[in-house]
Amino acid sequence: MTVDPGFSRDRRRERLFFLGLAAPAIVIVGLSAAVPVLWILRQSLLTISGEATFGNYQKILSSDLTWSSLGVTLALSSSTLAICLVLGLPLALALASASRRVANFALILIMLPLWTSILVRTYGWLVLLRRGGLVNATLSALGFIDQPLPLVYNFTGALIGMTHYMLPLFVLPVYAAMRDIDGNVVRAAASLGAGFWRCVATVILPLSAGGIASGSTIVFVYTLGFFITPAVLGGGKVNPIAIRIERTLSTFQDWSGASALGMLLLLLVLIAGCAFVAIRRLAGERVRHA
Repeated sequence: MTVDPGFSRDRRRERLFFLGLAAPAIVIVGLSAAVPVLWILRQSLLTISGEATFGNYQKILSSDLTWSSLGVTLALSSSTLAICLVLGLPLALALASASRRVANFALILIMLPLWTSILVRTYGWLVLLRRGGLVNATLSALGFIDQPLPLVYNFTGALIGMTHYMLPLFVLPVYAAMRDIDGNVVRAAASLGAGFWRCVATVILPLSAGGIASGSTIVFVYTLGFFITPAVLGGGKVNPIAIRIERTLSTFQDWSGASALGMLLLLLVLIAGCAFVAIRRLAGERVRHA
């Protein structure tokens, strides 16, 4: 099959036209992203006297606090992703199976928390989870506990707040992927004898793997740089890299050390992003060859 040369020229002209329209925005966004990163990179390679050195990186990499913060960061991000998978996949499947009207109404309820400032939501969880808060008071009144549970100012509190923030962002791409699955494929699997769970495992999840990978990437990469929620709900006992950067600046006024930590966090984000992109491509190839 041959392609008309005139059609190909028209397609190229159309692409160049739209690229020209988007060029100003691309330049502005690109400079806004690149210039601060380059400044931080430069700052991380300077001493207080302005001399170039790799000593800042040697200092942070030899510090136990850095590795502890890195472990806390990865633990928070991984735990948040795991909970979003457990809660978000059934929720997205229920929304995709519901009627359009019910699904739209449910999506509005799911998206409502995103219309509120993250600081307001974090302090709202602080009120709910504290020792005399609504959660402990309700559990005590029902007779489930004798002493208040430590749900705040620890890892658990930070994890609850982060999951509450990220769950809607995980559900949206997964729901969109599941909604696009042809219902005839599911009915064909059922007619061939596949039960509900087998249909979910062999049809729905593989066909929605792209949406699951996208949602997982959003959750994991976004939570790597979380600051407000761990700072408030962690009560100073949960210190991911973002909080370590803030304390390096506020306590020691060490711009070079904080910049080196910032570059370390950026490298972590890049590695995680590339890993999830590779996983998504691998999942897509398996679905195409299935």
